[in-house]
Amino acid sequence: MTTHAPQATQSVTLPASLDEAVAALGAMPAAVPVAGGTDLMAAVNKGLLRPSALVGLGRISELRGWHYQDGHALLGAGLTHARMGRPDFAALIPALAASARAAGPPQIRNAGTLGGNIVTSAPTGDALPVLAALEAELVVAGPGGARREIPVSHLLAGREMLEPAELIGFVRVPLLHAPQVFLKATGRTGPGRATASVAIVLDPARRGVRCAVGAIAPMPLRPLEAEHWIASLIDWDGERGLAPDALAAFGEYVAAACVPDNAPPADGSEAPPLSPAVLHLRRTVAALARRALGRALS
Repeated sequence: MTTHAPQATQSVTLPASLDEAVAALGAMPAAVPVAGGTDLMAAVNKGLLRPSALVGLGRISELRGWHYQDGHALLGAGLTHARMGRPDFAALIPALAASARAAGPPQIRNAGTLGGNIVTSAPTGDALPVLAALEAELVVAGPGGARREIPVSHLLAGREMLEPAELIGFVRVPLLHAPQVFLKATGRTGPGRATASVAIVLDPARRGVRCAVGAIAPMPLRPLEAEHWIASLIDWDGERGLAPDALAAFGEYVAAACVPDNAPPADGSEAPPLSPAVLHLRRTVAALARRALGRALS
C-alpha cells in the first residue's frame, strides 16, 4: 500500500507556559500551534495541510481558565466550548455560553477552543458574532514576554494580523451584567453549521444595543444605524419593553443593512431583484434579530 501524501509532521513540542509556546514558535517558524485541532486536523486528514512541526497548547493551564480584571473577564484562549457552556460561565457571559453550546456535537465542543474559533476565523464560527457584539479585545503574546491588545474585530477584518511567533493568549470581555442573546439558524435539525446567526447585547450603562450578524459574510457584521435607532426607542429607566411593530422593524432594518439590495448597473437601468435564496437569507436574519432582541428585552 503506497501513498502520495506529503511528508507527515516531524516533531511535536509540548510547552508548559504561554511564553514557552511563543519561544517554540520563534525557534521553528514553520511550526503550527494546535489546541483542540478540530479545524487543523480536518485539514490534515483531507491532505490540505502537512505541517513540518506542531506546538501543542494543551498543557498550558493558564489558557484553560479565566479571571477578573477591572470589570472584565480575561478568558484563556484554550477554554473549550464545553467549559464555556456550563452554568457558572453562562452566569457571566450568557451569549458566549449559548454560542458554545451551539458549536456542534459533543466531540467538537469538548475539543474546540475559543482561541481556535478566533484564529480560524471561519464565517460560521459561532463565537465570533458574540465577541463582535461584546466588543471584546485580544491579548496577544509575543517574543520576550511582550503583550499587546487588539480589538477582536480588527483581527477578523484583517486590519491587524498576528505577527510571526505570536499567539492569542486571552480574550478580554466586558462584564455588562445585562441581558445577552445568541441565536442561529442551520440548514438541518440539531447541531450544524450556521447559515445565519445573531448576537444581541444590551448595555444599560451606555444605553446602547449592540448587534452582530454572523455566517453571512467573511466576518461578523455590525448594523450600527439599526443599533442606534432601536436604542433610542427603549425606555432604559423603565421596563425596557418594545411593541411588536418596533421589534419587527428592527429585524427588517438589520436584515436590509446586512443583506442589501443589488446595486443598479452602471448604465442607470433598474437593479436586478434579489434571488430567492438571498431573499430567504434576508428573512432569516430579520427573524433572528427580531427574536433575539425580544428575548433580551423580556
